[in-house]
Amino acid sequence: MSTAPRPRPSRAVEAQEGVKELILRRGLVAGDPLPTESELMEELGISRNSVREALKALQAVGIVDIRHGFGMFVGRMSLAGLVDELAFHSRITLQGGMNNLAHLTEIRELLESSLVQRLIDLGDEADLSPAAEVIARMEAEALLGQVSPEIDRLFHDLLYRPVGNPLVSQLLGAFWDVFDQLRDHLGAPDESPADVARRHRDILDAVTAGDRTAAVKAVYAHFNGVRNRLARLGPKID
Repeated sequence: MSTAPRPRPSRAVEAQEGVKELILRRGLVAGDPLPTESELMEELGISRNSVREALKALQAVGIVDIRHGFGMFVGRMSLAGLVDELAFHSRITLQGGMNNLAHLTEIRELLESSLVQRLIDLGDEADLSPAAEVIARMEAEALLGQVSPEIDRLFHDLLYRPVGNPLVSQLLGAFWDVFDQLRDHLGAPDESPADVARRHRDILDAVTAGDRTAAVKAVYAHFNGVRNRLARLGPKID
């Protein structure tokens, strides 16, 4: 039985793959300078337009960093494109009476439930003092009547740094950025600043005590406020 030949990738795709292969072949890493357009044309055997289209497409996904007046560099990993897509489609689902934000919240809760247990496994190797300092700042803010999103975000970032996985910070940051883009559509929180600070304190205290059950329970309780806000959302956004 004969099969139809597979279509050849377009010149634009071939050019993108060529640039990526060049980066790998030369062992370049994030921040390293790339060859000039002319050098890429010569090495890859493609036109200037193809090179420019390829670079523009690779810049959009973070593989290439074009700094006008300075040159082109290997990009640093970023989840900015994912954040924009998740935020946009989450807003669409809200308009349709669905709620992708609830699914994102569930994923983050599952992630953090595992992370607190990993911190407990690390024991004394995990330096929790930076997170404890942020909790003290959060409690001071709560006394003044408001816990800022920035201090909330910083707590989660510093708490999980001892795990030693840089993707954790990026993934949690992506979740934060999605909710930040949709903050105006989520309604006011129903937790008091004191409650917010206490829930974060409960997570830290449980991890410090090495109590897995309490730590997972504290993470779940922490997300109750978000779940309640999402449950109150109507099927439409003005």
